[in-house]
Amino acid sequence: MRIDVFTLFPEVFEPYLNLSILARARERGLLDVHLYNIRDWTTDKHRTVDDEPYGGGGGMVMKPEPIFAAVEDVLGRPPRAPVILMTPQGRPFTQEVAWQLSRLPRIALIAGRYEGLDERVREHLVTDELSIGDYVLTGGELPALVVIDAVTRLLPGVLGDPDAPLKDSFSQGLLEHPHYTRPAVFRGWSVPEVLRSGDHARIARWRREQSLRRTWERRPDLLARAPLTPEDRAYLATLGWRERSKPASSASDAEAPESSTN
Repeated sequence: MRIDVFTLFPEVFEPYLNLSILARARERGLLDVHLYNIRDWTTDKHRTVDDEPYGGGGGMVMKPEPIFAAVEDVLGRPPRAPVILMTPQGRPFTQEVAWQLSRLPRIALIAGRYEGLDERVREHLVTDELSIGDYVLTGGELPALVVIDAVTRLLPGVLGDPDAPLKDSFSQGLLEHPHYTRPAVFRGWSVPEVLRSGDHARIARWRREQSLRRTWERRPDLLARAPLTPEDRAYLATLGWRERSKPASSASDAEAPESSTN
């Protein structure tokens, strides 16, 4: 997969991309990341990328000219890949979205700065907008790295266990079960007996129940969308969970937002 990143601070990315799983994915040709400094497409001697907002107000706004020039120079006009803006106004970046992006051969990420980007970038260049959470950062570099990390680990061959992504939190609609390793007893706290029993059926059932319990305790909202079996529902009922009928979805609910950024 190829990922093109447009930013004012490309040096932010390399240290993280050169570590661990992402570094191995790049070395093996499974991930190809290209970093571009938007300033390289400015035309004045000061390499200006921002200006005061029309209408007044605090902060500076990133100019459209260098962003359009950078993206179209690399991706063509119109761009030959999805152009994703990282912004707090975007649609939430979830595991499901990560899976969708991982199936694409190429994507581009724009990491904004300052007060934001000229709205014409959103309207006429960006094809999608993503947010990693309901908070505001100083720039889109960290959110872009989050997207790169989450998407990369879903690419075939990146992880040692090909089934690992299917067991992660959110992949099956639930939070993942607890994990334990040696020693069996630490400061008087023991690993659950079932995990040392060797009974794989019991272990699988325990893990499923722990996943259900953890989701019920920490993210009960996920249960409304999770694919639950009758056994799951019976176990959740013992915890006090009551299944609510799902409201009929409206046309607006079915339509995904066009774009997003963080």
